[in-house]
Amino acid sequence: MTYARTRIFLAAVTFSTAATPAAAQAPVTIAGVTAAPGATASGTLNIAARPGDQGTTVPFTVVNGKEAGPVLALVAGTHGMEYVPIVALQRMRTAIDPATLRGTVIMVHVANMPSYLGRTIYYSPVDGKNLNRVYPGKADGTISERIADALTREVIARATHLIDLHCGDGNESLRPYSYWITTGDPKVAQTGREMALAFGLDHIIVDRGRPVDPAASAYTSNTAITRGKPGLTTETGGLGRVDEESIALVDRGVRGVMRHLGMLTAGPDPAGQPIWIERNIVIRAESTGIFYPAVERGHTVAKGTVIGRITDFHGRALEEIRSPFDGEILYVLGTPPITKGEPVAMVGAR
Repeated sequence: MTYARTRIFLAAVTFSTAATPAAAQAPVTIAGVTAAPGATASGTLNIAARPGDQGTTVPFTVVNGKEAGPVLALVAGTHGMEYVPIVALQRMRTAIDPATLRGTVIMVHVANMPSYLGRTIYYSPVDGKNLNRVYPGKADGTISERIADALTREVIARATHLIDLHCGDGNESLRPYSYWITTGDPKVAQTGREMALAFGLDHIIVDRGRPVDPAASAYTSNTAITRGKPGLTTETGGLGRVDEESIALVDRGVRGVMRHLGMLTAGPDPAGQPIWIERNIVIRAESTGIFYPAVERGHTVAKGTVIGRITDFHGRALEEIRSPFDGEILYVLGTPPITKGEPVAMVGAR
């Protein structure tokens, strides 16, 4: 769906109040910025400087409906070269009409500004850490830990539901999929399953391996889940590109979840018969050098199929990477640089 059509669609959404009177909505304030009921407000979380870094900022928008309802947090830019969700939220920022919204949407436009401005994959160029591995963060920690702490306190603490919007990083060629996290409270997990279906992607990874300790939640969505709030992680796009097809998947997915949560009265239908990925593995390199992929995203591979090869910088073969089981390529590196220990591909199977 194009941006213009999305705005028309959202502006046309109305809510029926015939059955029950509308619940009163309250103002929402984050970092000194207040969105009154039926209004949109934008601001910035300021991460103060500490010895070793200059601090950073996290831009956000609050769309506050006229009626009380769920508080849905949408987080983009956890990894700085994952551009599709960042651009998608820029469009949603003005496309969602607070006058026709039930509840509140909190958008984090760029969670990891150092990585975004530095154009880095996975890790912050300031502290070398992966923001999506340091939650719930530390108020006196490194820059990534302080960002995680601020988002935990200011955004996740206010949310009732959360979607962490990712895409293939700047080096990853990825087919769209989402993660359904099953660990923790079964009721929270069930709601997470429903959110995954509502988002509408046709591949859903069943993730049974996330931490259950709120003090060591590690991941953005898992931080919500360990605090009793259903969360979802989605992946659309990749290779540093911004394409309309991938943006449309984010737009469609968010509207589907909003409809499911009763924040909109209309929206896309949930996924009908998705493929549930019960088994997956991230294959990591054992060598540093130049990577040559032998498969593409979405390819079906048999056990033992060559996924790619690594050579040194004089062309000498170092490593041949093969699939450990029959499955589908969920992502594969699409750029030559490879470092020992880093991912080269992800394979999933039903």
